[in-house]
Amino acid sequence: MLRAALSVADLANTRFAVSPLWEVVASVRIVKNPAGFPAHLPWARQVVPRLAAVRWGLLADLVPVPTVVIPSFICPPPTTTGPTLDLELAALAATPPEVVRACLDRDPVPPTPRTAALRADPEAGLADLAAQIRAYADVALAPYWPRMRTLLEREVLLGARRMAVDGVRGLLNHLDRYVSWDDGTLLVEHLTTSGSVRLDGRGVLLVPSVFTWPRPFSNLVEASGQPTLRYPAGAVATLWERAALPPGEALSRVLGRTRATLLHELAVPSSTTELARRCGLAPGTVSQHLTALRDAGLVGTHRVGRFLLYARTTSAEALLAGAG
Repeated sequence: MLRAALSVADLANTRFAVSPLWEVVASVRIVKNPAGFPAHLPWARQVVPRLAAVRWGLLADLVPVPTVVIPSFICPPPTTTGPTLDLELAALAATPPEVVRACLDRDPVPPTPRTAALRADPEAGLADLAAQIRAYADVALAPYWPRMRTLLEREVLLGARRMAVDGVRGLLNHLDRYVSWDDGTLLVEHLTTSGSVRLDGRGVLLVPSVFTWPRPFSNLVEASGQPTLRYPAGAVATLWERAALPPGEALSRVLGRTRATLLHELAVPSSTTELARRCGLAPGTVSQHLTALRDAGLVGTHRVGRFLLYARTTSAEALLAGAG
């Protein structure tokens, strides 16, 4: 059990972020061991063959399987709530050489010729690693990122709402089954790390993740950057569904097949653009149907940053349950 006492300053500095770079790093474990992550098998079956044409050996070396520790320099804590992958790669490439060497010496990453070259010349090695991550991400994540981002932003929205209603205690006690709050202390059940740490007023960066499973990852013991807790997002299995769930015939006769389909798709709050892509419709058509559903009290809207997400209301949930 890892324990971190949260001071008033820590609570004031606790925040959420989404990290595309972390999703790249965490996804490597699934690519190297698809059978160990059954929820992501549909994704892995599509991605693994495509990666045969990509050079990503150094990235693979730095994420061993089974994964005990991932060197922290690979994924520095995001400095903004929704950084782009390019912004995070710039932070990665700027890691001081002494930090890279210290991480490689401390963390149990099996040595390879590629990691040895990185240790010998961190500046050149990090530039190469950033290029490999970009090539990997273009194949493995880019086609799925809009949908992933929508789900992760939903998690941030739900977490912020939980904190507004139940406070930090309620948030941390519902974040993940391996994370809890006890009398001012954050508790994280790690398999390999235990003891007590001080956050020194830096707070905790909470990062929901698609590919983090079954336990959260944290760098609460790191001396640099904001202490970070990466935890599994909910409803991940819905990401890899190839098509919308077939709406019930009775509901389709009442609402029309398109509107019934949109309600089924809104099991995960989504943007107009994302719904259009998933349902094979024009964005303008989707927008018209969503407006009608909103006017009927079946759909609500939530703004997350610059994105407007649509979500089912309790009335819609009851309607779908009755039509099941």
